[in-house]
Amino acid sequence: MTITDPVAGHAAARGDHPAVVCGDTVRTYAELDARANQLVRAWVTRGVQRDDRVAVMLANSIEWFEASVAAARLGVHLVPVNWHLKRDEVGWILTDSDAQLLLTHTDLAAEADGALTESPGCTPLWVGPSGNRGDYEAALAVESSAPLAEVASVAPGLMLYTSGTTGRPKGVVHERDTTARSRTVLADLWGFDPSSVHLLVGPAYHGAPWSMAFTHLTLGATLVIMPRWDARAFLDLVARHRVTNTFVVPTHFSRLLDLPEHTLAARDLSSLRLVLHGAAVCPVAVKERAIALFDPAPVWEFYGFSEAGRLTRIGPDEWRTHPGSVGRPIADARILILDDAGDPVPARTSGWIFAVPPHGDRFVYRNNPDATTAVTRPTPYGDAVTGGDIGHLDADGYLYITDRSAELVVRGGVNVYPSEAEQVLHAHPAVLDCAVFGVPDPVYGERLTALVELAAGAAATPEELSAHCRAHLADYKCPDEIQVVPELPRDPNGKVRKTELRAQARRDQDA
Repeated sequence: MTITDPVAGHAAARGDHPAVVCGDTVRTYAELDARANQLVRAWVTRGVQRDDRVAVMLANSIEWFEASVAAARLGVHLVPVNWHLKRDEVGWILTDSDAQLLLTHTDLAAEADGALTESPGCTPLWVGPSGNRGDYEAALAVESSAPLAEVASVAPGLMLYTSGTTGRPKGVVHERDTTARSRTVLADLWGFDPSSVHLLVGPAYHGAPWSMAFTHLTLGATLVIMPRWDARAFLDLVARHRVTNTFVVPTHFSRLLDLPEHTLAARDLSSLRLVLHGAAVCPVAVKERAIALFDPAPVWEFYGFSEAGRLTRIGPDEWRTHPGSVGRPIADARILILDDAGDPVPARTSGWIFAVPPHGDRFVYRNNPDATTAVTRPTPYGDAVTGGDIGHLDADGYLYITDRSAELVVRGGVNVYPSEAEQVLHAHPAVLDCAVFGVPDPVYGERLTALVELAAGAAATPEELSAHCRAHLADYKCPDEIQVVPELPRDPNGKVRKTELRAQARRDQDA
């Protein structure tokens, strides 16, 4: 079957139309098409073949989306890598994914070099100044911009690595058709079209921001990239580029609402047709103010997770009658609330949120069938999967997130598992035991707190322990606060009573 490449079609039909904008750099569709062809050939020159994995560790940039188009054409799986990670974390992802190539920036060389020593089969391709071993532009310059004979897909495969409550991050692998179908679903759900101008503010290494952005390129729309979040820059970019839609997380709302009143009063958001948000529970008071801030553009919320994709959505009118809800299922997705035994619970009763993904989409954790089985339950509607959230359905079928799993912390819309910080703290010679957990935070939603019990006769300050964490973990995974305590509370089996610690921390905040 012949697959029509949408970006190539837009290049032929409207080659001068801006495809990607980042800072002062604009790539037209003709330029994006040509450079993606050159990148495909550069990858092939370096031994990359169809169905291989290409890891991308870049901040938001034009190169990220040149790679996305190239990956679809060659038929490879993209492995997004959070560029905040440290060498051990990156090395694990490169090794577990069996990535054949790492596309990264020279600014990240300290961590990338270390990771590559642990994955010697992975070849680097460096973005950055040519005098500083950056060879991306040189690699493209020697290749033809003519397309290869075969186009593999309208979208690349995507292998997202998600942290777990125990052990190493796990690669979430979907069928290639799932990623390709996602672009059509997104366009239909939200009314994206060639006239759209999408502002990317979240990191492209996350599934939702990337899929929103890439979908616009397949439609022939314009993608405006914000390299890093800044509330004032957000307002400026919306006005300057006449942005029509964007996707944010609740922390972005809080940052915008925290701007001076005169700055907000002077805003020009008149071009916006739609504001989407998700990835974390949004406090009702924050959302009420956000709806007013963006009015008349509607603020829509959706819920989903890496293993199952997008599952529910809710518009502002529905939300006003169901405040706090994340909506009802989209398409043919099903939401089930199950107890610990896997049995359904009545309406308004909290339990584990399981979902039967839309279109019968399936996933596996790479190299980890036991972990896949652990989060999957057979149901009369097909296999259901959980992302570890706790919630309930009301009588009208609206979903409410009432809690996260005991271990999961959502900090600024990013999932953080305390076990990773606990493993690093346990590696410190002065630490006997520790407990890392989340506590409410007015800006980030949650933040990490660590209580540490030192070994007999050992000494270590919170500052020393914090520095130890930051040497081995991405900053966002490190505890925001570390306290050294005489002894941690334990149950009769010796297990630390985290529930008790979390409850006490919340009482201390409320006092």
